[in-house]
Amino acid sequence: MDNRAIGVFDSGLGGLTAVRELRRLLPNENIVYFGDTGRVPYGSRGKEVIARYAHQDIRFLQSHDVKMIVCACGTVSSVLGKELSEEAALPSTGVLLPAAQAACARSTNGRIGIIGTAATIRSGALARAIRSIRPEARIFGNACPLLVPIAEAGLAKSDNVIAREAVAMYLEPLKKEGIDTLILGCTHFPLFYDLINEYFDYQVELVDSGREVARHVQAFLTTHDLLCDPAQQSQCKFYVSDDVEGFVPTAELFLGDTIGHRVSRVEVDTL
Repeated sequence: MDNRAIGVFDSGLGGLTAVRELRRLLPNENIVYFGDTGRVPYGSRGKEVIARYAHQDIRFLQSHDVKMIVCACGTVSSVLGKELSEEAALPSTGVLLPAAQAACARSTNGRIGIIGTAATIRSGALARAIRSIRPEARIFGNACPLLVPIAEAGLAKSDNVIAREAVAMYLEPLKKEGIDTLILGCTHFPLFYDLINEYFDYQVELVDSGREVARHVQAFLTTHDLLCDPAQQSQCKFYVSDDVEGFVPTAELFLGDTIGHRVSRVEVDTL
């Protein structure tokens, strides 16, 4: 039993979809979330910059004495891989492997699509993870850089023309390839879940990377006897590197819940 918090970080708000799933599966666990909103997006950066930002994010969570670190950022998970565990020096996970495992288990025809940031697709890490599990798989990736700012602007709604057009533009090549499973390789993308499902006429399995990493965390903590006291009253603390007031309303869309005054700003230069 371990009552310390789970630490979660992302480049912005997308990681809150993972937090939402963690709260659903592990309602008694404390969570510390850091969103690097002052430097979002990471997906258009080079590897050295992404690595520097991620290391700062990890150090911040370590300062809160967390028991596990969840990198709820598809870009960092794809670009850094094993470096994450080495840097964290405590139990940690990214979203990449849980998503790849779920996609391989659900795909019938072995034609698997991946959408993510430019850095995620460029890294090829998700494709390698899939092939390590299902060598015969055919993998089709497409970078979707506009979806992150659309989500962060609170525009990822079924009736929003911009969101609908962007989803159609990015998914058309994958639809033509006849995929039967699609990995939402960025934790911002579950906000487009309904739009994506509709675009594929509900015929494609959608793998929500935030949901899959939450299931992985639940299994890990259970197996290693690291779950908190079931009588514990859980707390979620939120930290950002930019404007707090601007964070709250959009973050509540990602979480599906109110945040209130549980948000603090962190000066990135001090990390």
